[in-house]
Amino acid sequence: MSTIFSRIINREIKADIVYEDDDILAFNDVNPQAPVHVLIIPKKEIATLNDLTEVDAEVVGKLHLAAAKIARDKGFAEEGYRVVMNCNEKGGQSVYHIHLHLMGGRQMSWPAG
Repeated sequence: MSTIFSRIINREIKADIVYEDDDILAFNDVNPQAPVHVLIIPKKEIATLNDLTEVDAEVVGKLHLAAAKIARDKGFAEEGYRVVMNCNEKGGQSVYHIHLHLMGGRQMSWPAG
């Protein structure tokens, strides 16, 4: 499987990287839905939440730890933020490599419908 995220991990496509460690890469979304909108991805390719196994529990936890760190670093952790992971087409997933959306810097609400 090769997705745009794999190409970003491999540095074949440029991204505005805001965090990286051995397992995680985070970068600003090119189509932000909030003043701060960061995508946080595992370097391991996992297509959807449905594809997770017990072995992946640690890396999924690290995604959330990275989200909290980035929110603190960006200065909105105490005000609040949203973390979302979509699964498959009807769930809104458009890139089949799991990723968290970290959004902050404004009041969040749920759209009707």
